[in-house]
Amino acid sequence: MQRIALSNPRITAAVHVDGRLGDGRTPLVCLAGYHRNMSDFTSFVQYFKRLGLDDWPVVLIDLPGRGRSDDRLRTEDYNSINDAADVADILSALGIGRAMLLGQGHGGQVAMLLAASHPLLIAGTILLDSGPVADSRGIVRLRNNMAHIQGLRSAKAVKAGFRRMLAGDYPGSSEEALDGLALRSHWFDKRGRARPLFDPRLLDPLKRFNFDDVLVAQWPLFDALKCAPLMMLRTQLTDQLRRETFEEMTRRRPEALALIISGQGSPALFDQIEEVQAVAQFVIDPERAQADAAA
Repeated sequence: MQRIALSNPRITAAVHVDGRLGDGRTPLVCLAGYHRNMSDFTSFVQYFKRLGLDDWPVVLIDLPGRGRSDDRLRTEDYNSINDAADVADILSALGIGRAMLLGQGHGGQVAMLLAASHPLLIAGTILLDSGPVADSRGIVRLRNNMAHIQGLRSAKAVKAGFRRMLAGDYPGSSEEALDGLALRSHWFDKRGRARPLFDPRLLDPLKRFNFDDVLVAQWPLFDALKCAPLMMLRTQLTDQLRRETFEEMTRRRPEALALIISGQGSPALFDQIEEVQAVAQFVIDPERAQADAAA
């Protein structure tokens, strides 16, 4: 893991490069959800390597305020525009002139903004539970869940709270698996209380949303992805991307690959080799992957 200084030198981003850059292979850059970090892609990278792609460059980024990156100086600086600018800075620092982007949730919003501002950087895009409009239900649920967890005072209550919260997204998962998922976004102090692996100020902008809000769709941002091949994934149980939005995305980009990941919500677990294999085929040769899907 390395730290890369951003446009504000007082802020550095945590970046992990798996594989080898600079060998002619287009790097895959993974961007996690709104308050999440690179640990959501751990299983993906492991399966990716099993496909014989050990040296393929995969870049994992913790955006500012998440994981091991520094927090932003001001709450109002947390927005997708700044995140996209930071990703551009990181790619430049790594000497990457063209990349494939895999954006999950908020990470997909960042990918769309990057395509709009730096289209020549984009070799292809994979949107996962992400589109031109977020689902207000998911925003409110995230805010309420985080507030509930922070209000719990005993280790037993915290563990039970996380299990209830996650069980709906991952039905059939063992309690051990759910406990592991909780550790991706929080750590636990000596008294068993949950401490976030993100800047709590990230939740402040979510306070103004209501469950039944209808958010404005940013279709021009989605259209910016026409600069390169596109793959779209949606988890079956997600509350981040409405089904009707996903269907409209596929209508607007009929040549793009579109897949549903069954039996789970956000973030995707990437625990099935078939799903990772589909992504890998797109990363290696996006034009051929699209042609094979259309055949």
